[in-house]
Amino acid sequence: MKAIWIAILAVAVVALGAIAQTESEPKNRDGVFIHVSHGSDDPYRALMALRMAELMSEDHDVLVYFDITGVDVVLKDASDIVFKEFPSAKVQIQKLIGQKVTLMACPGCLAAAGKSATDLAPGITIADKQAFFTFTKGRILSLDY
Repeated sequence: MKAIWIAILAVAVVALGAIAQTESEPKNRDGVFIHVSHGSDDPYRALMALRMAELMSEDHDVLVYFDITGVDVVLKDASDIVFKEFPSAKVQIQKLIGQKVTLMACPGCLAAAGKSATDLAPGITIADKQAFFTFTKGRILSLDY
């Protein structure tokens, strides 16, 4: 009878150890890929995308990708974009940079606009397709603006 109790106790200890190890392992965070294809041509879209990036970054990995006319938002000499009750583009971009959100611009779209990587504001990088797949370890949700 004593052997049975020892065996039950041993199984319980092993099971509790496995549960504790599983709970201490970091869970994969899901990521949000936000595609910004509009800038000063559509202030509401541009600012909504930045606002969503800020909100999502509170508990998800976020990568914001600017292409088409969206690249004009992240240029050094960009005019600040304002619209209704949203914080301005420059305010939101600085907040995202402070939150370590990845902000990338399409190199081809920059070239089409007559710009290059040297024209990007500090904290903005040229898009790297590998980063699209490695900025998060979980699933990827895409939002398109």
